[in-house]
Amino acid sequence: MPIETEIKFRVSDLPNLAERLQSAGFRLETPRSFESNVLYDTPDRQLRVRTEILRIRSYAGHWTLTHKRLPGLAATGTGLQDSDRHKHRVETETSVAHGGALAELFLSLGLVAAFRYEKWRTEWTDGEGHCVIDETPIGNYAELEGSSDWIDRAAQRLGVDPSGYITLSYGRLFDQWRIEHCRNVEDLTFTAVAASSR
Repeated sequence: MPIETEIKFRVSDLPNLAERLQSAGFRLETPRSFESNVLYDTPDRQLRVRTEILRIRSYAGHWTLTHKRLPGLAATGTGLQDSDRHKHRVETETSVAHGGALAELFLSLGLVAAFRYEKWRTEWTDGEGHCVIDETPIGNYAELEGSSDWIDRAAQRLGVDPSGYITLSYGRLFDQWRIEHCRNVEDLTFTAVAASSR
């Protein structure tokens, strides 16, 4: 099974990051496009308890079904021990024709739409790994995804210090944001976050 390895970092200046990416040899792969995600879970949130996600994503005209989970104990010895610096997940992903029918199937099986999140995403690549820039309702982030070695080399080329690495999911970042801003909002959508600040 493929292992997804990534880190996030905060972005305060989007045009500056785009310039740094170009200077570091990255090329634009997908222009800025809207992305909508829905995580499905059991009513008592058993997937979240197990640190798993089941997600339907709509992005740049495509639908994707994704399941992610932590690597098992069998992964010990495969270079995954540096999870304090990099985020590692076993990822199973497939394209689907349309997410609506799949969502209905999940609901009929007793799953619920547990969390929604949105962002504007721009994708860059240097041919070896990817840098995606995410404009979210709670701030701008970038993700470096590739091998652990590539992530560290790319971060250095972009001037990102390892002390700025973030390994939290957007759901966990949203939890922190809600606590810090005393907001009672369920979903990380532009409409919901804007309404919570009124």
